[in-house]
This record gives sequence, C-alpha cells and structure tokens, in this order.
Amino acid sequence: MEKHNYVGKSKEEAIQLAKEDLQEVEENLFIRELETTKGGLFRSKKVEIEVIEKREVIKDIKDYLIKILKSMGYNVNIEVKNKEEVPKYIIFSDNDALLIGKNGKNLKALSMVVSQYLNTELGRNYKFMIDVNEYKEKREKTLERLAKRIAREVAATKVEVKLDSMNSYERRIIHNALTNNKKVYTESEGEEPNRYVVVKPKEEE
Repeated sequence: MEKHNYVGKSKEEAIQLAKEDLQEVEENLFIRELETTKGGLFRSKKVEIEVIEKREVIKDIKDYLIKILKSMGYNVNIEVKNKEEVPKYIIFSDNDALLIGKNGKNLKALSMVVSQYLNTELGRNYKFMIDVNEYKEKREKTLERLAKRIAREVAATKVEVKLDSMNSYERRIIHNALTNNKKVYTESEGEEPNRYVVVKPKEEE
C-alpha cells in the first residue's frame, strides 16, 4: 500500500499539497495526521500528514487476499464490485466449501484478518465485504424465504416458532425480512454462540 507524506504550516495546507500532487479530491483520500511541531520564536508550526488513495486501498485488499489464500494453498480469482460505495470482493476458489466453513465461520475469520490489517495500515476502520462465489447473497435469499415461510405458518397457527441458532449477521437478515410484517414479530433469544430467532404471532387488535 503506497503511502505519501506531506508537510504544511497547517493540516489544511498539507492536505492541499496532497490534493495537488495526487490530483485527487479529498473524499478519495485517507488522511492521518502524524506529527505537529509547534511554532516558536525562530521556527514556524509544521504539520505532517500521511495520505493513502482510496483506489490504492481497494487494490491492496485484493492483493492481500490473494497473498493470504495462496499461502493457505488455495487457487483463487477475485472479482471486485462496488456495492453502495462499499467494495465487495467475490472469491472464486478450487474449494469454496472449505473456504466458507460451517455457517460461514472461515469466511468470517478471513474478514477479521483483513480488518485488522487495514486498521494497522490506515489507523481507522474501513468498510468492505468478502464473499465466496456469492455465498452470502445466496444465503441471504435463502434466509429471507425461510423467514417469510415461517411467518405464514405462525400467522396461521398462532404458535411461535424457534429457528436454529444463527450468527448475528444471519439473525439480522431474519429480523429485517419480517420488520414490517403485520401478523408476526421476531426476537433473538439464547446465549452466544447458540443464539436464535423466535418468530411470534402478534396479538390481534
């Protein structure tokens, strides 16, 4: 990841130097203040910043993923998409099931490794998504269909239904799918890692 350092009499001046040198608007730059030297009788104040271009970060994540996965013995291709301004990395490998892991456990661990790397490099959080052969998108649609089917059963029988334990990401999909349902509502119950969603009938008004 290429980093650029600039020094100005103020942070604003240093940022302006970065924008002119890199020919980029500020919104496309990650800026971290490194050091401020206070002015004195015979010296002026100086502010040093570190600047990384967002496009560099997007490319670096892909390179980092390939490096990690190749070291683990995977042969991969990675496609990068922008989803609502959040880069999404879709991995195609020679062993998707193993890379995903049970209930997406390995995929989640991979995302955490990349997050820690970015926190170190950028000094801040950065939103991104990692998927394997559209696993998350397919899983999301499957859970939405499940939620709607269970909702119909609960609405008809007036008997609550407990779903299998799920991680927080999957529970949120169930909750969101039924948020506006007029006949049922959802609650999470139990303790991690066995927390689950219960679909319950609403009382008739």
